[in-house]
Amino acid sequence: MPETYIARSTAIAARELAGEMMVMNSMDSTFFTLNEVATAIWRAADGCTPLREIVRASICGQFDIDPGEAQADAEEFVIELSQHGILLVSDQPLHGSHTPEAR
Repeated sequence: MPETYIARSTAIAARELAGEMMVMNSMDSTFFTLNEVATAIWRAADGCTPLREIVRASICGQFDIDPGEAQADAEEFVIELSQHGILLVSDQPLHGSHTPEAR
């Protein structure tokens, strides 16, 4: 199974308030409030770290959650935000949020 890499889009506005991240796509005004787990994924979305490693280190390392469940939930979260242009997803490391490998 290929690795999944994620990066934050540059076409978004994001602010943290009271431990939750508020994220909005400036293109279509889609708005999300991220819980603690989703915020941890968001912060770790550097385009170079595989999602599997983000889940292991940032989610399972901080929260009491089953690794398989954490991975499935993270993949679902990534798919949803990528469909709104908030996260960029690739099977190759993203060296910038506008690389041609982004899908």
